[in-house]
Amino acid sequence: MTEPTHDPTRFDLDERQRAMLAEMGIRVWWPQAPASVAADHASVVTGGSPVPVSASVDEPVSQAQPALQTRPSTPAPVLPSVSLSAAKTAPGSVPADAVPLPPGVDQMDWDTLQATVTQCRACGLCRSRKNTVFGVGDRSAQWMVIGEAPGENEDLQGEPFVGQAGKLLDNMLKAIGLNRAVEGEKDGEHGVYIANTLKCRPPGNRNPEPAELQTCAPYLVRQVALVQPQIILTMGRFAVQSLLQTTEPIGKLRGRVHHYQGVPVVVTYHPAYLLRNPADKAKAWDDLCLAMLTAQAI
Repeated sequence: MTEPTHDPTRFDLDERQRAMLAEMGIRVWWPQAPASVAADHASVVTGGSPVPVSASVDEPVSQAQPALQTRPSTPAPVLPSVSLSAAKTAPGSVPADAVPLPPGVDQMDWDTLQATVTQCRACGLCRSRKNTVFGVGDRSAQWMVIGEAPGENEDLQGEPFVGQAGKLLDNMLKAIGLNRAVEGEKDGEHGVYIANTLKCRPPGNRNPEPAELQTCAPYLVRQVALVQPQIILTMGRFAVQSLLQTTEPIGKLRGRVHHYQGVPVVVTYHPAYLLRNPADKAKAWDDLCLAMLTAQAI
């Protein structure tokens, strides 16, 4: 009897992953024929209507490799620091008693960088914060998730993506085999590193100011350089626009792979937005599928 062959182009979800997708509010249907993404025939169904999964990327994507691979021997490029002299300061955004970032942020190790963020007083956000929000997860992960600014729950706990938005993010990550609590690989799940564009909460959860994003940028740049991720998933308008240096809305940036200093970047919605707009959860699943396909090609 001939044993069935495995089709590497098909995302076979186990019961746990299906449960996680159900928690996201997404019902997934697989046809009898092998599924694909764009050229590979996959579709995601929400509310009974198929939603095609986009796989339009800047470079060809190979389907013959596993979605998560071991780290290659050649390290990812070290990203340069951001020059603060180029920052455009908005009136009143930097207090008179502000303390500029110390020199050498782009050379700091993890402990020094975290201590510097904790003591940072480079912009006015230091006045109202309860805690800085540095980052969490596997510091040598292949995947890195970058969000916007901390909210109230993040400010209270000092950790990115907590509360209901954090639970949704955890379910999204678990659906593709990632877990913020795992270092390396454990029980079939791989670690991920999560950070925010800003390390302090804007008062009242207001939008970040351009000067705040510019001032805080060297911290995130150094985090990316230390993690050396193989792929970055950006979540939310300010994270996307800040990282990619664009004013294009997320809707126009989704569905294709961008690059940040040579690292592939996939754009998607912030979990807090998805909680307010559950109809777009299917689009977020499309983005996760695109990210998985991109990881296969690395």
